[in-house]
Amino acid sequence: MAESFLSIIADTLLKNIISPSIKQTISLLNASDLKRLEETMTYIKAVLLDAKKLQQHNQTLRFSLTKLRGVFYDAEDVLDEFRCDALRKELKTVRFSSISIPFAYSLRMGHKIKKINKRLETIATDFKRFNLGENVQILQNRPYVVQSHRDTHSLMTSKVLGRDQDKENIIDLLVQPRGVETMTVIPIVGIGGLGKTMLAQLVYNDERVSRSFPLKLWVCVSEFFDVARLLCEIIFNINHERSDGLPVNALLTLLQSLIKGKRFLLILDDVWNEDRVKWDELKAILMKLDYLHQSKIIVTTRSLAVASIMGTQSPFELEALSHEDSLSLLLKWAFNQGDEERYPNLFPIADEIVKKCKGVPLAVRTMGSLLYGKTRQRDWELIRDNHIWKLDQEETTGILAALKLSYNHLPHHLKRCLAYLSLFPKDTLYDTDYVIQSWLANGFLPSPVQEDDVCCEDIGLQYFKDLRSKGFVQDVDDKVTFYKFKIHDLIHDLALSVSQEECLTIYQQTISASENVRHLAFAEHYPMRILQPFLKKLKGLRTLVNLTPWGQFREVEKTFLSACISYFKYLRLIELENCTLKALPKSICTLKHLKCLVLSSFHNLRRVPKSIHKLQSLLTLRLFNLPRFQVSDNLRRLINLRFLEISGDDMQLREVRPGNWSSLRFLYFYKCTTLKCLFEGMENLTSLKDLIFEYCYELESLSRSLKFLVKLEDIFIISCPKINLLMEPQGIEDQNLHLGLKNFIIRDAPSLRDLPRLLLEASASHLEFIEIRGCPELEALPNWFQNLISLQRLEIIDCPKLSRLFDGVEHLTSLKQLKIQQCPTMNDKYRPQTGADWSKISHIQEVHIEEQKIIKSS
Repeated sequence: MAESFLSIIADTLLKNIISPSIKQTISLLNASDLKRLEETMTYIKAVLLDAKKLQQHNQTLRFSLTKLRGVFYDAEDVLDEFRCDALRKELKTVRFSSISIPFAYSLRMGHKIKKINKRLETIATDFKRFNLGENVQILQNRPYVVQSHRDTHSLMTSKVLGRDQDKENIIDLLVQPRGVETMTVIPIVGIGGLGKTMLAQLVYNDERVSRSFPLKLWVCVSEFFDVARLLCEIIFNINHERSDGLPVNALLTLLQSLIKGKRFLLILDDVWNEDRVKWDELKAILMKLDYLHQSKIIVTTRSLAVASIMGTQSPFELEALSHEDSLSLLLKWAFNQGDEERYPNLFPIADEIVKKCKGVPLAVRTMGSLLYGKTRQRDWELIRDNHIWKLDQEETTGILAALKLSYNHLPHHLKRCLAYLSLFPKDTLYDTDYVIQSWLANGFLPSPVQEDDVCCEDIGLQYFKDLRSKGFVQDVDDKVTFYKFKIHDLIHDLALSVSQEECLTIYQQTISASENVRHLAFAEHYPMRILQPFLKKLKGLRTLVNLTPWGQFREVEKTFLSACISYFKYLRLIELENCTLKALPKSICTLKHLKCLVLSSFHNLRRVPKSIHKLQSLLTLRLFNLPRFQVSDNLRRLINLRFLEISGDDMQLREVRPGNWSSLRFLYFYKCTTLKCLFEGMENLTSLKDLIFEYCYELESLSRSLKFLVKLEDIFIISCPKINLLMEPQGIEDQNLHLGLKNFIIRDAPSLRDLPRLLLEASASHLEFIEIRGCPELEALPNWFQNLISLQRLEIIDCPKLSRLFDGVEHLTSLKQLKIQQCPTMNDKYRPQTGADWSKISHIQEVHIEEQKIIKSS
């Protein structure tokens, strides 16, 4: 499955070969070698699709693809070395032209490129022996090829448990009359294995549905969404005759004659198409059928994006089975009818197995199938303790097979992003900020390009949203500027199965790994004498993560970290947390490829090495919860930083000069116990988007220089007991100020009496969300709030001295959500229906007053 990554890596390599930073650093000696590399890469990329199709049946070709992955990564490392050296030269303000490149450097880099070329050309020769490229063309020329092995039908093959209410809800939607003169499309959405098709079968075969729809049609759409093919399948449902080859107009005429004014129910099962144009083409044809407004269409899909494109109403999101139904389903598949009563000793084990399946019917049925015929308690215990990812990877049925179908349909760039999540334990609560910074460090996102104003973080957030819409993440919690989320255990199993050659987490087990591992996490502590032989194998490692349970501290040996730095020259990400380490080895500053450094909860760490400014590739630096840390002045020389978290009790950094941190987008002060005010020169942070303060006990005010930060979108101030935000406009310049702030949150600020008019009112056309919580001295909301014409959400919680909202609240037509809690006077005044001032907020779509919640239909 890791071969799926090859296409995206090939794309990245080709882009890097012709990038300005490479051209800037190559000499005439290297140019011809680089040209050869480009030509060989172009050929290999062109035949990769065919190679991946044929490798299933050819062991030699499969071995070549495995070798190719390693060569690709080594080529990436060499090209990244050019980039790093170009950056260093640029910082020394010396133009790195071909005549100024040292001869020794050219020879050394030329030798590395030649080695890569030789390895790639050997693989290219292997590919040519297999005549790669021809099979792709043959497949492309075949009409109406369904590229999926999965087919579905309308017949029920077994009794379904736990879906009675879901069935009733959908049938209600089908049989109720609909007044609009258009088609009704009901999407059923859920991850693979949740039972979407089976639910559709239940509905399709219900007698009430049969009475309401004289004509019932079932089409398995699958991955190949072709209008002519789908029309042929619909027609075949009616007359059981093939009409392949007819033009679309002829198919429409034939279908119209077969429908003959009948109401119909059309099931479009297993839809993957996210191209709105294709759906619009089919929709336009269906709209020409008689009685369409009385007919209904059900769509089953794993993708919320598909549901959004096709549905005429909110998607019916299928939920997991209850524990009781899951247990009944497991026993049904594990025993012949009634036999389970003979083995009561197995019921507690069955209960534990069902919990692992998390309500996914496919998982439950697969486990039940494994248990069928086994009545010894030990056999059940083995299956309970051997997690489902231990299933044979060559299985063509079962959980992983169903989920792999979803995975295979992902774009290549999302496959790498999903696989990387397997590095962390199950039930990890991920946060998109951290995940996106990890993706960026490892090259899964486009590199930042300052001159084109490419926002790679926004691209990463879109990748997350794409994974969410395709059902690969769950339990998503919107935190305003980022998301918390989990992945289903079965999705984790899938990610583990597709990444096992590249991602490895070491638990309590024998330490062994393939040399192809690129991302490594330690969940246990091991002595250096055990680790050293293992570490020496992993020359190409890019990610090193030390996982420690919250609240526990681990003695990470300095020799271990020094050895890792010595062995892993191409590290892109280091994360160490909950460690007792007192100092970092100075050699960490030699890691010129390092893009992300996370040091979290080091209670003894005082400082980073003085030469940390040499890490000029560093994009992310998270110095989180370091109570004794000295925030030194040399951090500002990390001029390419985009994401910075700092904490500590000694703030030596006083000033940000022009050119320092000009790419910085995220700045987070956490437990900076001596921070009283912001740095001088904050106006130089021209790219800053998010500014956050938390547990900064001495912070008293914000700097007026923030008014120069036109890209600033979010300010959060949390648990800063001395903060007050009086910041009135001064002079004509401030009166005409236009800022882009979107979200403002202040929580637990017992000294707050004023809000920053300068920043908020200047952002009136952009500001969407304000939260004010835990401010006992705030006595009034200013009347200039009525100027915040873009405000959509306002939350006021635990502000007991506030007695009213601001004047003009009734004129804020953009305000859609208002929450007032733990504000006694306001609670009474704005209580729904009965409060004296309820009429002033009754236009708002969603109002929460204490426990009362009013939601008006839109």
